[in-house]
Amino acid sequence: MSARVPAETRVGHIHLKVSDLDRAIAFYGDVLGFSLTQRYGDQAAFLAAGDYHHHIGLNTWHSRGAGPAPERAAGLYHSAFVFPDRASLGAALQRVLDHGTPLDGAADHGVSQAVYFRDPDGNGVELYWDKPAEDWPRAADGTLAMVNDRLDIPALLAEAA
Repeated sequence: MSARVPAETRVGHIHLKVSDLDRAIAFYGDVLGFSLTQRYGDQAAFLAAGDYHHHIGLNTWHSRGAGPAPERAAGLYHSAFVFPDRASLGAALQRVLDHGTPLDGAADHGVSQAVYFRDPDGNGVELYWDKPAEDWPRAADGTLAMVNDRLDIPALLAEAA
């Protein structure tokens, strides 16, 4: 395979079909902390971190009032949001828990620390913090050696900003 994308390429945003726009805006805005940047009536909305145009698109064009997508079907497994440091991840996790959202899991992957849960439409969400690259676990040949170890949730919450 000779064609490669530039190393600076990044995922720009996710765009989710939701059943209730106001409920989704409240979750991604009030619970996760993203800011509403634009809304198109009761059909679509865009949210972002900071002053970016949008990291999250939400729409009800084909999904208003619908139930969640089947678990055993092709589609999005989860969206993932990387936080700049462990303290801000801890603060985000505290908001999720305060909202009463149950966790699906939490892990220390060696390269990152992550928590997993579902949004009100059943879409998987991951919040994580990347460890410094020099701390990533490596095999003898230098390749990544990611793990799936237990994450100490109380310690993460204690660092909340």
